[in-house]
Amino acid sequence: MILGIGNDLIDIRRIERTLERYGERFLDRVFTEVERRKSDRRNQRAASYAKRFAAKEACAKALGTGLNRGVYWRDMGVVNLPGGQPTMRLTGGALERLKQITPPGMSPVIHLTLTDDLPLAQAIVIISAVPAGEAVQDGSSTPQT
Repeated sequence: MILGIGNDLIDIRRIERTLERYGERFLDRVFTEVERRKSDRRNQRAASYAKRFAAKEACAKALGTGLNRGVYWRDMGVVNLPGGQPTMRLTGGALERLKQITPPGMSPVIHLTLTDDLPLAQAIVIISAVPAGEAVQDGSSTPQT
C-alpha cells in the first residue's frame, strides 16, 4: 500500500554556489554525518550533495508535511541497504510523522531513486506499507526504525 510519493529536481549549480557561499554552515544544517562522509569522498561532490538534498525534499513531500510540522533536514538521511540500494533513515519529527501515517499492523518501507545529469539532480521517494514482519525485497529490514 502506498502511503506517500515525493519527487524533487534541483540544479546542481545551485548547490555548488551554496557550498561556496555557506560551506560548513550549510552542510551542518542540512546533512547527516553519513551523508557528508559519502559525498565528501566523491569526485562530483556537489552532484552528490544535490542528490541527497533532492532526496530530503522528496521525502518531506512523501511524508505529506514538507519541511514543516516538526520535520527537519537532518531528520532525513540517505543511507544504503546492504546490497547498495539507497533508502532514507528517518529520525526525530520525520520518524514520528512516518509512524503517524503507517496503518496499525503494517511496517513502512521507503523506496528511493537518485539520479543526476549535469546540471540537474533528481530524487523520487515512495513510502509504502507492508504487513508487519514482511521482508523487504532484498531480505533486509527497513533502516528507519
